[in-house]
Amino acid sequence: MLGKLILIFVLTPIIELFLLIEIGQKIGAWNVIGLVMITGIIGALLTKSQGLAILRKMQMDLMDGILPTDRVFDGVLILAGGILLITPGVLTDALGFILLIPLTRTWTKERLRKWLKRKIESGEIWVQMREYG
Repeated sequence: MLGKLILIFVLTPIIELFLLIEIGQKIGAWNVIGLVMITGIIGALLTKSQGLAILRKMQMDLMDGILPTDRVFDGVLILAGGILLITPGVLTDALGFILLIPLTRTWTKERLRKWLKRKIESGEIWVQMREYG
């Protein structure tokens, strides 16, 4: 697991830098800088609006006596998407938008849910629960 994390944190910036240089050669450095700034701003605004929408839905669920577990998962994905969009780069922007747009977030959420279920059932991930009260 540690090896995979190191690989991700080393390869991602290299790939991002390569993509930014390639795109910069095609459309110009200032255009790339503008693109990075615009996606960062759009990402921040989209994260705020999606996050507030999920927060309102969580509050409604709680008022109706429903545990908002699905909404919490959405909230985590929105937060991750926002972080990815604020991070400069083409690859991270694409992944960030995938996590922020409701249609693609739902698709991603279902894939992650199935992956987590398999990992928990196989014992690769375990969940410890405590009783409070």
